[in-house]
Amino acid sequence: MVPEINNLEQLPLAERILLVEDLWDSIAQSHEADLPIPEWQKAELMRRKQKYVQDPDSAVPWPEVKRSILESKE
Repeated sequence: MVPEINNLEQLPLAERILLVEDLWDSIAQSHEADLPIPEWQKAELMRRKQKYVQDPDSAVPWPEVKRSILESKE
């Protein structure tokens, strides 16, 4: 497995991030019931939802956030 990892490390950061996202999505889809959400994370999600409900304009669409992250890492 080490040679494959070395090959992955040669990819640009943006491509590696996309690979990690794809890998995580595949794990989440096939093991959804096995992935409990910690209480601290539930609380943070609730806090963010309340902030959004109070001020919907404060939200930034995910594609815009993702693009910004990928562009800043190139």
